[in-house]
Amino acid sequence: MTDAVFDPTTQPVAQPTPIPLRELLPWVVFGGLLLLLAIYFVGAEEGATSLVPGMYVHEFVHDGRHLLGFPCH
Repeated sequence: MTDAVFDPTTQPVAQPTPIPLRELLPWVVFGGLLLLLAIYFVGAEEGATSLVPGMYVHEFVHDGRHLLGFPCH
C-alpha cells in the first residue's frame, strides 16, 4: 500500500468575496465622524470653542496637539 502524496493542485482554493459598498458605507461614515470628533478635541477644544469646561481635555490631548502641528500656547 502506498502513502498518499499531498498535492496542493487538487485542493480547492478559497476565493475572496468583495464586500458590497452598501454594507461598508455605514462603517466608513461612522469612522469619519469619529475622526472628525478626534480632530476637534485635539485641535480646537479650548477657549471660546470649548464644549467641556476647564482644561482637562486640553491637557489630555496636549502632546497629540503638538505632534499634529496645532498651535497651543
